Amino acid sequence: MASRPAPLTAAIPTPRSGDWPTEAACRNSDPDALFVQGAAQNRAKVICRACPVRVACLADALDNRVEFGVWGGMTERERRALLRRRPNVNSWRRLLEAAVREQADEASTPVAV
Repeated sequence: MASRPAPLTAAIPTPRSGDWPTEAACRNSDPDALFVQGAAQNRAKVICRACPVRVACLADALDNRVEFGVWGGMTERERRALLRRRPNVNSWRRLLEAAVREQADEASTPVAV
């Protein structure tokens, strides 16, 4: 059974907050650990789950059509599938920023009981 992606809770840093790679959870780990195949990709994706810049990383990989490695918690196969499903997206960064804002708004809305 495929695991569900973590919610998009990590805000996309603005240029004022610095360069997102310097804030990434993987910044001090072995880069080769993110460029693996098969089941090792699921282990690599675990690094991304709690990353504070996961969304920015994913947006950068999608906007730049990065072909290899795990970026923002997605494998190259997952990113290719997403790009095929949404060929008209001009800016993944803008789209994901909007999704983060929408999710935050929904989380802060009280639920009637």
